[in-house]
Amino acid sequence: MSSRTALVDPPMPTAAAVRTLMGVDPGLQRTGYAVLACPVSRDQITLVEAGVIRLDRKASLPERLLELDQSLQLLLDSHRPFALACEELYAHYKHPRTAILMGHARGVVLAAAARAGIEVTSVAATHAKKLLTGGGHASKTQIQHAVAATLRLTQLPEPHDVADAIAIALAGVRLRNAKALVAGVQA
Repeated sequence: MSSRTALVDPPMPTAAAVRTLMGVDPGLQRTGYAVLACPVSRDQITLVEAGVIRLDRKASLPERLLELDQSLQLLLDSHRPFALACEELYAHYKHPRTAILMGHARGVVLAAAARAGIEVTSVAATHAKKLLTGGGHASKTQIQHAVAATLRLTQLPEPHDVADAIAIALAGVRLRNAKALVAGVQA
């Protein structure tokens, strides 16, 4: 059984015009997730919930994928995000098996979003890092500090999977806002 551990529980904005976006850092042992409140008025984005879905390392691959799917479904049902940002796969020629295995977890995330009718934005890890820190090859610690500063968190998000999911969510918000601006200019 997976365990969800919430990072913070800040007050939720009360405005009716607030939508949530979920960011996901997929993994077969730990999948980080973050839910951001995104006011339509573009006021301060706030963190609603962030945590890790921990999967049983001893379970078979199909069992872990099912467990991930069920846990994601609970999160999607609970938060009802209007969009989901998911980290793109990065494949290094020295470790192709890792990319293939991670593709299974990412596929489960994409399928869960599609089943719920949620639009997905894919975000490269280097893009999220560059957006938050100015450099596409920032360390895990730099990402933690950047995320905490951006969202005015009182503590660093732990573990790194959580910070990565928050970074992916923040990048997803920015990418969606940029698309909306371009669409508005072209309309």
